[in-house]
Amino acid sequence: MSPSPAPEIGIAVFILKDNKILFGRRRSLSIAAHTYALPGGHLEFGESFEECAAREVKEETGLDIKNIELLTATNNHLSDTVHLVIIYMRAHLSDPDQTPQNIEPDKCEGWDWYDLNNVPEQTFGPLRAMLQGGFNPFPNAS
Repeated sequence: MSPSPAPEIGIAVFILKDNKILFGRRRSLSIAAHTYALPGGHLEFGESFEECAAREVKEETGLDIKNIELLTATNNHLSDTVHLVIIYMRAHLSDPDQTPQNIEPDKCEGWDWYDLNNVPEQTFGPLRAMLQGGFNPFPNAS
C-alpha cells in the first residue's frame, strides 16, 4: 500500500504599499494557473515562514521586504491530488521606491498593485474566498 501524498505548505505574502497589494498573474504550470495571486512559494525544509517569505518575494519580484508578520493560514483541499496549506504573511517594502520586476516570466505574466476593494476578478480561489469573506491584510483594519 503506497502512502498518501502529504499536504504541501505554501507561503503567500501580502506586500502592502500605500493602500495597495501586489498581485501577479500566474502562468499555466502552477497550481494557481491563470489566476492572480500573491508572491510566494513553497516552504523549504528548515526555513522559517519569514525566511521563506523574504526569499520567495526576492526570487519572484526582486523586491526586498521588511516587517514580515504572520497573518493567518488556510487549509485547502483543491483536488484528489492537491492539498495545500497556505501560510499568509504581511510585509512592507524595505525601500518604498522599489519597483517589482518579473524575474520568473515562465511562471508569472507580471506584477501590479491593486486596491483591496478592486482586486482582479480571477484571483486564486482560496485567496478570493478569504478576501470576499472580509479578511483585511492591512494593520489596524476595522
